[in-house]
Amino acid sequence: MKVGAVIVGSGNIGTDLMFKIERLSDRLVVAAMVGIDQASDGLARAAKRGIATTAGGIEGLAAMRELTDARVVFDATSAKAHAENARFARDHGLLMVDLTPAALGPYVVPTVNLGQSLHSDNVNMITCGGQATIPIVAAVSRVMPVAYAEIVASIASRSAGPGTRANIDEFTETTSRAIESVGGASVGKAIIILNPAEPAIIMRDTVSCLVEHSAGGDVLRQDAITTSIHDMVAGVQEFVPGYRLKQSLQFDDLHEVFVPALGRHVSGTMVTAFLEVSGAGHYLPEYAGNLDIMTSAALRTAERMLELREVAAR
Repeated sequence: MKVGAVIVGSGNIGTDLMFKIERLSDRLVVAAMVGIDQASDGLARAAKRGIATTAGGIEGLAAMRELTDARVVFDATSAKAHAENARFARDHGLLMVDLTPAALGPYVVPTVNLGQSLHSDNVNMITCGGQATIPIVAAVSRVMPVAYAEIVASIASRSAGPGTRANIDEFTETTSRAIESVGGASVGKAIIILNPAEPAIIMRDTVSCLVEHSAGGDVLRQDAITTSIHDMVAGVQEFVPGYRLKQSLQFDDLHEVFVPALGRHVSGTMVTAFLEVSGAGHYLPEYAGNLDIMTSAALRTAERMLELREVAAR
């Protein structure tokens, strides 16, 4: 039997998530969609599907009878709004899956650390750039230590709604921290580019991981790193089919190069992966892979967490 989910936020991310749940989930059904703009496309599309809606924000949700059928809340608003939304979910005993970069709960990247946070009541999906790139950093770091990792996420400007644009600073800060705490890099840096090109471009990401040469002269395990990355890509493709390596991995040797983020000269090998993420077209066209990877990761996380709770309740 499916259980109810509430989507708070009727912008691009929330609307794409609504379609994902409707088309792909055998565990969830959208019980309500919450927004703050009565004229938003997301609320209109939800209403046409017979889904209860409110433009009264989280306060409007409190008065909806559909709330009693809900087990999980997806927050697709903004980092600034999340604290209040999280309090609401906690007060009503609901699981919160946070799609903003607020980072009040533990970071979750399904292919890397989902099992570590299954008992949390509020989990954070980091950012679209984090969901796309942190698996690659983790794939390298599980083979050899990563001294520094830098990611550049380029998304179509047309796919970035007001919430995404308002969260640019939080995007860089949250993603950088998660590159370290989830990806395993000693130091992480994140950059996001809103590309205004027309026609709109597909989401593309560059992931650079510095594997430092040790004093003992450890040999770079290039084959093992390559295998690890390809295995990780296959894992992400299980729920984001449009996720792929754009070209072969690059391995570039560096000799006594100054790395500002580390504050010193290093010798090592820079492992670089070029990714492309095309969307399934459930809401926006395929260029919006940033929506796809975020909403797909959130749905996978919620379903697995609810499954664990059901098992525990038996």
